[in-house]
Amino acid sequence: MAQMAEKFLLSKLSRAGFAALIAIATLCALLGEPMVAAAAAAASGIVISGKTFHPSRVNQPWPRVQQAFFAILLLILLAGFWTGPWVLSHWLYALPLAAFALVPPAAAVLVTLLIAVLAMIATQWGVGLADRHQMISAFLLTMLLSALLVFLRDYKARQLAPLRRTDELTQAASREYLSADLHKEIQRSEREGTDMSVIMIGLDTHLSDNDPDEDIRSILPRIGRYLHSQIRDFDTYYRVADLQFLVILPGISTSDAITRAETIRKGLATLLESHGMNLTVSTGIAGLNIGDDANSLQQSAANALRRAQQQGGNRSQAYSSWSQPAQPGQPQAQGPAS
Repeated sequence: MAQMAEKFLLSKLSRAGFAALIAIATLCALLGEPMVAAAAAAASGIVISGKTFHPSRVNQPWPRVQQAFFAILLLILLAGFWTGPWVLSHWLYALPLAAFALVPPAAAVLVTLLIAVLAMIATQWGVGLADRHQMISAFLLTMLLSALLVFLRDYKARQLAPLRRTDELTQAASREYLSADLHKEIQRSEREGTDMSVIMIGLDTHLSDNDPDEDIRSILPRIGRYLHSQIRDFDTYYRVADLQFLVILPGISTSDAITRAETIRKGLATLLESHGMNLTVSTGIAGLNIGDDANSLQQSAANALRRAQQQGGNRSQAYSSWSQPAQPGQPQAQGPAS
């Protein structure tokens, strides 16, 4: 809940900042200040191409677009030292933080040092600028504060990394916890003598090469929300690959898991179709058998999913239906779903 509130606030702040920068750019253009208007427009480009403005902009080409806007802003501000107006110099205070947020650390350090050196050189030429020495001291202090904030950000990220259990894009549990969680569920099932099944869900991207990868990834947050709505409170789902998920279903037999998998598969197909994507979904189901461990159960579900996709996709496939010799009365592998 706290993570959702944080994203909501950041999104609102991004939209408010974008609106303010566009207003500044428009006003300065009308007042005959083209350099200030260009700087505000470049800054608004940085905001609108960021992931806080829209979650789908975490993927390419948006990070490159954001870095391009940052480079344009940097060139405009540096040019302002020699061409004027000097009011652009105050925009430099935000550049160190922006650099460490948008470009790799090594490049950010280089950009920050370059800005500091050029700013000190430029202010020595600006003899008509009364507060040039105060501006340099304030800029250096801003750099030190920016470095402290960057250090605290990285320190917090390292401290919280072991506690982060969810994939940021889909809100599914992280793959790093899958084996340990699955092992616990297997032990509980064997101890209590109950059934347990897993479902591997995958998009049949190999059947629809017309949909760009970026369009597919943009729908992943909605897929994550749909899966969350379809599982019980004590079920868990994990993002095991870029376009694959695994659901653990304690207390569910293989036959019941097949029914659930079909419901999920058809629901995801409807979701994709509603967003104009010509994609199908396949699922692989595996039930817990004697001697299974976390790795073998995952592999069984993955093999079932692979078998379903090899048969043309758009279907659910139970591992036991085709991996073991069929017994009289045993259900066979399912064909293409209608």
